[in-house]
Amino acid sequence: MNPWTTKDIPDQGDRTIIITGASSGIGRIAAIELVRAGANVIAAVRNIERAEQALANVTGKIEIKQLDLSSLASIRAFAGEIKNSFHVLINNAGIMAVPQGKTEDGFELQIGTNHFGHFALTGLLMGKTTDRIVTVSSIAHRAGTIDFSDINFERRKYSNTAAYAQSKLANILFSKELQRRLDNAGLSVRSIAAHPGLCKSNLHTEWQRNVWMNIADMGHQLIAQSTEHGALPVLYAATMDIPGGSYIGPGGVWQIRGYPKIVSPSQASNNIEAAEALWRLSEKLTGVRIIY
Repeated sequence: MNPWTTKDIPDQGDRTIIITGASSGIGRIAAIELVRAGANVIAAVRNIERAEQALANVTGKIEIKQLDLSSLASIRAFAGEIKNSFHVLINNAGIMAVPQGKTEDGFELQIGTNHFGHFALTGLLMGKTTDRIVTVSSIAHRAGTIDFSDINFERRKYSNTAAYAQSKLANILFSKELQRRLDNAGLSVRSIAAHPGLCKSNLHTEWQRNVWMNIADMGHQLIAQSTEHGALPVLYAATMDIPGGSYIGPGGVWQIRGYPKIVSPSQASNNIEAAEALWRLSEKLTGVRIIY
């Protein structure tokens, strides 16, 4: 079987797709390829001017809207602007290993942006999503643990990498729990998780620099795939006829490189009790209850 590439994206001419974080990295590449395949893309971005520059040469149906995932008020405002049903929501935007900080709602910055923000967005748009929700995680989820007693690092010592890994594990737990609830409700909407493997993106420019980060970054540049290649699992997850609950990533060794396929996440990401606990906590902290 030939490897799956952007040439294999099915025609998207009748589909509307919302993608967060579409102004850079794999989100930008995914948005461009989806437009090229005929989709009507809504690019949800934090910085409108930056997105307009990044997507200036895109010819096709693309609309840029402001969305700050670190702000529940911004998320509610964005959701309120989506008046019509759409086919796919791609929860792609994220931050990685940044210095300790808080969102305007008091969440630790990485779990707040990467998970709570997308949880709230998904919930507020659930009644208008007709096909699938794709949530982008990372191979870093394998190092993640969820500390339910201190998810926002208010008491334990902050680690930017541990906070990132926690948020990426949360992404998969959320995606899988969403699929279980969709199944129980008898709905055909699918929840799919994906990860890009190790790829070159602007996330690494935001790392809190130290000598070990510099060494890791050098190794990363040597073995990482291109951003274009890293976007393939997200595009596969968003466009191919695959089962809900799937996890898509590169098919190579350790899922670092390769062409997209259904892969296995960590054992921790299959913990149903943890997924249910995270769901309850997410509803409590965001004030958003996902109704099917």
